[in-house]
Amino acid sequence: MGDKPIWEQIRSSFVQHYYQLFDNDRTQLGAIYIDASCLTWEGQQFQGKAAIVEKLSSLPFRKIQHSITAQDHQPTPDSCILSMVVGQLKTDEDPIIGFHQIFLLKNINDAWVCTNDMFRLALHNFG
Repeated sequence: MGDKPIWEQIRSSFVQHYYQLFDNDRTQLGAIYIDASCLTWEGQQFQGKAAIVEKLSSLPFRKIQHSITAQDHQPTPDSCILSMVVGQLKTDEDPIIGFHQIFLLKNINDAWVCTNDMFRLALHNFG
């Protein structure tokens, strides 16, 4: 693992950690955000750790399970990591739905935090 650049070492461990927290206890997601973090959830904007955790904790399902099918990561010129995740999720007894999520990760005080997070369900209305 020491031969890989730091952004490659962080990328998949962050994604695994994020969805494990999301699937098991969304209230714990505050640990990965900071007060300046921004979330766009299905077009709705939220800023700050408290607002983000409140939104994610209030989503209207009891159970959720994410399955990651692809992820791409890039280092940015300002030493951040840009991550795009594609997958499927299942909530309660609902059908499986695809999703896309993008994270911007930044190292602050020797900890990787999510400064930007954008989420969309893969729903298409061609009607």
